[in-house]
Amino acid sequence: MRQKTCVACGKELKGRSDKRFCDLHCKSTYHYRKSQEEEPRFFNKVDNQLKTNRKILKQYNKAGKATVRSSLIIGEGFNPNFFTHYWKNKKGDVYLFVYEYGFLKKVEHGVDKFILIKWQDYMLKKNPLS
Repeated sequence: MRQKTCVACGKELKGRSDKRFCDLHCKSTYHYRKSQEEEPRFFNKVDNQLKTNRKILKQYNKAGKATVRSSLIIGEGFNPNFFTHYWKNKKGDVYLFVYEYGFLKKVEHGVDKFILIKWQDYMLKKNPLS
């Protein structure tokens, strides 16, 4: 009969024949290490980028409206391809939002900029299908 050892620490296992770990700590450690070696799931990548985008937009928009050079916030990790929803104003400008913080890409004097705004109640339509 072959002697079985813990997959995580190598200690001799006692008990059931199908046992793989000596205790819960070893089981947890093994699965944590394994998860660190795997490529992050798509959901996690998107969620992390949305959190980063929101944090950056919040940092640069303390007053509710601001204008910032796009190179500045993109350099900090902002990615405008990740957003949660959009809002179109009466002029036809489409603001992309990351939760309550919105941005609109504009070119002013040959410089790429983002106009930053914060979500307001009037932006919510009463009937979204109209």
